[in-house]
Amino acid sequence: MERGEAAVNDTYVVFDVETPNSRNDRMSAIGLVVARDGEELTHFYSLVNPETAFDAFNISLTGITPRMVRNQPTFPVLWQLLQPLMERGILCAHNAPFDLGVLGRCLLDYNIEWKPRGEYVCTCQMGRRLLPQAPNHRLNTLAELLDLPLQHHNALSDARACAGLLRYYQSLGPLDRYRRTYDFRSLRTLEAAERIYSLNEL
Repeated sequence: MERGEAAVNDTYVVFDVETPNSRNDRMSAIGLVVARDGEELTHFYSLVNPETAFDAFNISLTGITPRMVRNQPTFPVLWQLLQPLMERGILCAHNAPFDLGVLGRCLLDYNIEWKPRGEYVCTCQMGRRLLPQAPNHRLNTLAELLDLPLQHHNALSDARACAGLLRYYQSLGPLDRYRRTYDFRSLRTLEAAERIYSLNEL
């Protein structure tokens, strides 16, 4: 999707991933909300068989166990459903470089070709600017501040809370200045000069 089109329809793909271990190169769950002008258009949730070991810390944090994902789809199977949704708008997550990094590593590990770069916004980064009064800018803290429902570390609930933050930020004014570009090949956010060059290539 080109930048002009995304800016006109104001569509965001808000997503959250949970991971099975500290390597953060596989998913154990993903939740996604497609939102336009603050309204949810559709949503998606699935456990994911990461085909790798779980750490005790991640099990405690997410409640997702190896047994729960044993018969769930792997990332390449889910990607057939996820890709059309991911391409509907600007990507958005809370602490977005983390979720984008997990997504990028899954694509690389499974040798799945996708677009080399994607525009995104981060509700954590925006919160530091737009909610400076918050004691911190964790998702659960900001959700409580704005009275957003949240079952923390459930990927769909996290994505919906993130979409609620995005809706609040949109009510304050345009978000264009918060847009960044993520490079899925180098797994990093592009610097300003690289971003301008990248957008000219699209």
